[in-house]
Amino acid sequence: MQLVLSENWTMTAGRDLPALVRWAREAEDAGFDSVMVSEHVVLGPDAGALGRMANPREYALPGNQDPFTPWPHSLTLLAAISSVTTSLRLAAAAVLAPLRHPLVLARELGTLDLLARGRLIVLPTVSWSRDEYAALGVPFEERGALLEEHLEIWELLWRESPVSYHGRHYRFDEVYFEPKAYRPDGPVLWFGGSRVTDRLVRRLTRWGSGFNPLGYPADLSRLAGLDLELVGGTRARFPDASSCAPLGPALEHLPERMAQGYTTFCVKPSQFIDDPDRVGAFCREVMRRVEALCG
Repeated sequence: MQLVLSENWTMTAGRDLPALVRWAREAEDAGFDSVMVSEHVVLGPDAGALGRMANPREYALPGNQDPFTPWPHSLTLLAAISSVTTSLRLAAAAVLAPLRHPLVLARELGTLDLLARGRLIVLPTVSWSRDEYAALGVPFEERGALLEEHLEIWELLWRESPVSYHGRHYRFDEVYFEPKAYRPDGPVLWFGGSRVTDRLVRRLTRWGSGFNPLGYPADLSRLAGLDLELVGGTRARFPDASSCAPLGPALEHLPERMAQGYTTFCVKPSQFIDDPDRVGAFCREVMRRVEALCG
């Protein structure tokens, strides 16, 4: 199981990051395999362009969130978590690679992977907010091509020094990148998406170790033959716009998804509890129920 640490602001203030670090340690103690932290650099008016989520505990999606939603720097937060845990995998979800230079981001990722001794998982993506790209002066229409060059550059940096690269967006000659990441081929890379597109299949084939879709795509057959960790979610069913969801119904579909090949499932604690001091007990209850359901 994977504990989602982003977006839990109904349980704690956005400035209380030590609480998230404590929850990660409690999740590890309860037997969770990993934690997940997502990111934005800034939000603009398009964050809520489609209307706010009905219940503030729902997942933040394109266009459904309050622009005041806190988004702390995910890699810094995961570095703090790495210092108080020993086995917990650290998933940096939705790393918005096109908004940074690939050499700078590779330095951040490689250093964190060394601190965590290979426990880092990175899910690089392009995101959806035109306002965020405009604020940072990055062309929104080029985000897919920018990400492709990031991935090509990282692959070179993890492997050798010096490195030269001549792409359409990034160009440099004979740079020495030391120290490298903990693993010889760099941090574990997952990719996500709501559909299994040709571009996604190419990325997964070349670089991917896992697939974390938005929802449960029906076309997983396109991934046949790839050795991937499939990452799914839990289904919170809120009784109204202000209450938490019951845990039991949110887990009922896990055996069916495991039969389809999913092995890791994300759960966001604020969807089910309000008390920040009960996260450890919540994690233990999740593990007890999952073991009873799935054996």
